[in-house]
Amino acid sequence: MRRRSFIAMAASVLALPGRATLAGPAKMTVYKDPNCGCCHEWSKAMAAAGFSADTRDTDDLAAVKARLGVPADLEGCHTAVVEKYYLEGHVPLEAVQRLLRERPPLRGLAVPGMPSGSLGMGDDPTASYDVYAIRSETGAPYVFMEVRPPKG
Repeated sequence: MRRRSFIAMAASVLALPGRATLAGPAKMTVYKDPNCGCCHEWSKAMAAAGFSADTRDTDDLAAVKARLGVPADLEGCHTAVVEKYYLEGHVPLEAVQRLLRERPPLRGLAVPGMPSGSLGMGDDPTASYDVYAIRSETGAPYVFMEVRPPKG
């Protein structure tokens, strides 16, 4: 009887679509200015995509960015932490998903400033901006993903 129970349990675990199902939604902490609407929209989009988003209003975002080591020239308007990575600014969902799927040796991703049409900044089909990867070791940040309007 024990053998049948074990086989049934093992088969049900193998039938699950992936590890993410077992672990549940990735937890994300979003640090933002209490008066910023675009940060709220970005957080809502992450929650709608399945992240367990804990939004924390703060009047001292500079301290959060400094603690995480966000380069000053790559700062955005809010900072999130998911697993071992930080997400600076309006990082698109596709970049976050790729980061968590590939798990490269990075400190985080950044979208400097507040690009029009980026996630949380309105719907602009002509949006064009870069997502930068910040290395864990020394070295210059590099373009992790380009966001460009569809051709055609």
